[in-house]
Amino acid sequence: MADDYPSRARQAYAMDDDTDWLDIPEPEDPHPTSAHRWPRWFSLGLKALLVLFVLLVAWLTFTAPLNRSLQPLGAPSLVVLASNGETIARRGAIIEDAVDVTELPPHVAQAFIAVEDRRFFRHIGIDPYGLARAMTRNLGSGRMVEGGSTITQQLAKTSFTGADRTGTRKIQEAFIALWLEAWLTKEDILSRYLSNVYFGDNVYGLRAAAHHYFSVTPEDLTLEQAAMLAGVVNAPSRLAPTRNMEGARERARLVGRRMVEADFISERERRSMRPARLRVAPRDRTPTGTYFADWVLAETAQVEDEETYGETEIRTTLDIDLQRLAERTIRGAGLGRAQAALVAMRTDGSVVAMVGGRNYAQNAFNRATQARRQSGSTFKLFTYLAALRRGYSLATPVADTPLTIGDWTPQNYGQSYAGTIPLAEAFARSSNVATVRVSQAVGLQEVIRAARDLGVTSPLPANPSLPLGTASTTLIEMTAAYAAVAADGYPVVPNGLAERAPSEGWFGSWFPAQQRGLQRDPAFAPMRDLLAGVVQRGTGTAANLSVPTFGKTGTTQDYRDALFIGFAGDLVVGVWIGNDDNRPLPGITGGALPARIWRSFMTEALGVSAAAPAPVPQAAPLTEESGNVTDPNANSFLGPDGLPLEQIPFDPSAPPQQPSEGELQPAQPQPGTPPVRQPPAGPPPQTPQQTQPRQPEVRPTGERPVEQPRPTGR
Repeated sequence: MADDYPSRARQAYAMDDDTDWLDIPEPEDPHPTSAHRWPRWFSLGLKALLVLFVLLVAWLTFTAPLNRSLQPLGAPSLVVLASNGETIARRGAIIEDAVDVTELPPHVAQAFIAVEDRRFFRHIGIDPYGLARAMTRNLGSGRMVEGGSTITQQLAKTSFTGADRTGTRKIQEAFIALWLEAWLTKEDILSRYLSNVYFGDNVYGLRAAAHHYFSVTPEDLTLEQAAMLAGVVNAPSRLAPTRNMEGARERARLVGRRMVEADFISERERRSMRPARLRVAPRDRTPTGTYFADWVLAETAQVEDEETYGETEIRTTLDIDLQRLAERTIRGAGLGRAQAALVAMRTDGSVVAMVGGRNYAQNAFNRATQARRQSGSTFKLFTYLAALRRGYSLATPVADTPLTIGDWTPQNYGQSYAGTIPLAEAFARSSNVATVRVSQAVGLQEVIRAARDLGVTSPLPANPSLPLGTASTTLIEMTAAYAAVAADGYPVVPNGLAERAPSEGWFGSWFPAQQRGLQRDPAFAPMRDLLAGVVQRGTGTAANLSVPTFGKTGTTQDYRDALFIGFAGDLVVGVWIGNDDNRPLPGITGGALPARIWRSFMTEALGVSAAAPAPVPQAAPLTEESGNVTDPNANSFLGPDGLPLEQIPFDPSAPPQQPSEGELQPAQPQPGTPPVRQPPAGPPPQTPQQTQPRQPEVRPTGERPVEQPRPTGR
């Protein structure tokens, strides 16, 4: 029979009052086990955890911003800084009065609870069940698809800790959530959350969001509108309805399904929901920045945190001195009623100056980044780059003679033709017919490929007139394309954020293109030679500087756009002039006013002077114009035999067709007036009475046709 130690102790105590039963030694257990020892370790562990908890509470009391009680952070704002730290724009958030959830329609609060925190009324600020569910779903999908933060934790983040993603912040957030639950009712927490949450478009709070997106008060939000706003808060920068309506509607449908699962609405009510329609309220258009600030903030919206609270500084690549110089240059250009745009960037794409129009306060539309206009002959860069890639050299002969493709007849400026000339001369003269011949020889797809390689993202229809710049592009993407040639590597991406600007590092000066991840192109070296010829002896002599200068002029149909894009030193600059309503600018070509604006900016920016005039002036200055580039067969380009052009035998060096006797030569246009479009019957006929003799065909012996160049190895 086992010894009953407690019984013996009680007997000893009863027999002798002087005997302390506690003094009776406990017999040793012949079979000791860990079960007898674990309560001691458990007790020590509890004491250690209690000490750690006290220390944690003390640490959080001093580090968490609880001294501000329940007051939220200051209103969010963005401060845009130039590269030297000078403030160039300040944008405040759109915030209106707070909301009281008890005064809202029930479906408004239910929409947010269903999609953000279904157990909101059953937890104490932290929801272990929600965390476990989110972890399970995230592990199952292999990516982050659901968060485990409660609405109380999100209020703690928006009002106290901000969006800093650190372990310390998460601990503080959990502690503050418990604090909020102890001091506020669930209705107060939900009201504060809805009054502070971010809804995209720089709009904070439900009242401001309802007014901004739907022009209603939150008390009048419909079920469909509430579902859309509840869905937006998951990723406001990406799902803002003004930017991504389809994404916002898809998210609203998810909110509807979650409301059914939470028994807030019936399945019948969900099926009756229709997509909410936007009715964006007019905003205060008081200028709060510049063309550059608008552009860089649009970039920021794609990379910044989904939620930002308090003041956020955005440091940019803008050079404040060059920006002021650009604005001063445009103001003094004598534009009349015309508009102008200027973009200046380094060869790595860092934008240092931007002018999107004559007056930002009067019109904030950015013609440097938003306006899509025909690029004219500046687009010829891609045609000749494609030719150089195919093995053409600067001396490859090209026929500069009248040309007809189907029922379309491109013309040179003033109907002036030079016969067969070297490729370099054709580019310097900006010959339209020679450019079209080269593009037909190398293939339009190769021209488009060259443009895509250099960063042009605008639509480029494969029309025969494309090489003459009939596609609409933006000035900034064309300037970046020229920057790639200057940098000797592609693509160069325009950038305005200092944090994203490439850093050259210790070895950047040795291997700049490779260090920045650019692709080298052997054709860039001869391409720079072609661009230099334009300013030395071609259509862009008005832009020539005392240092090596490279560039290209551009003029579109009927003088509606005039451009000059070029580079010197480490600056690449594009200049555009035109009218917003597309009215012509009679007599204004890319080699005139745009080239002079470009030269004026560059001389002061680089501290150089204009080039000395050539010792022997040309008999007549070269100019260019994309005459008759409107393609009559924009949708179906068939030749005279009814076959697609790529199936028609084509000899770019062939002489022009002989005119029939008795045909009259149209009168030459007067200087400063747009050329008259020729009928699609063929090249202009020649008569003895013409004022300018017809250029004879020159076909050197032993040379191949231009569509079959002899590779040069360069």
